[in-house]
Amino acid sequence: MLFLGAASAAVLPAPAFTQTDPRVLEIIDEVDRLMRGESSTGRMRMEIDTENWSRTLEMRVWSLGTEYSLVRVDSPAREAGSATLKVENEVWNYLPRADRTMKLPPSMMLGAWMSSHFTNDDLVKESRIIEDYDIVISFEGDRDGEEVWEFTMTPKPEAPVIWGQIVQRIRKGDRMPLWARYYDEDGTVSRTITFSDFATLGGRLVPTRMVIQPADSEERTVVTYLELEFDGGLEADFFSLRSLRARR
Repeated sequence: MLFLGAASAAVLPAPAFTQTDPRVLEIIDEVDRLMRGESSTGRMRMEIDTENWSRTLEMRVWSLGTEYSLVRVDSPAREAGSATLKVENEVWNYLPRADRTMKLPPSMMLGAWMSSHFTNDDLVKESRIIEDYDIVISFEGDRDGEEVWEFTMTPKPEAPVIWGQIVQRIRKGDRMPLWARYYDEDGTVSRTITFSDFATLGGRLVPTRMVIQPADSEERTVVTYLELEFDGGLEADFFSLRSLRARR
């Protein structure tokens, strides 16, 4: 889950390093490992606010590396048992009221995940940053009294991505992500994800609060991690259609 400014990509500082600098990949990899470990389990709350309605979901989550994840809704009761399974580049949803399992076609990948401001595509593409983007350190130094890096990620030619550019700020002292801005192909900010409320869960420091906000509205989705445990020995065969349909 890597990932509100109005500045366009065109006015970002000139890159200080190229992607061939091993420090770039080392930092990005360490941030990723801090957030997910080899595997993880946990509970989270997701609060969705739109112009016309608001709702709160509590969920259990399981992940293995970047290729496998399972999310199951525990509450509210009318949605309990609804679940999403990701295996590599494929995503399935389970709807318990209809007792229906649905594999998402490419045409639905830009649809809202759980009616939030995340997309189904976010679930798949989060593991492909290094593959799909050229990454440079575009700023290194003091911002708002903290030493940070700012990374600029530009799509590689022919990469199957929807963003024209991503910029992310990471705190140098503990390598915590602070925010990520997503730009469209015209260089305009489309959405921002901010990270905060840093606390120790499962024996490691993590941001326990993540807010995603579209640039063109006051709507937002807030994810709060309530529990996290890392490296609990999950295996790939746990992430199956049988687990997707389980209601325990």
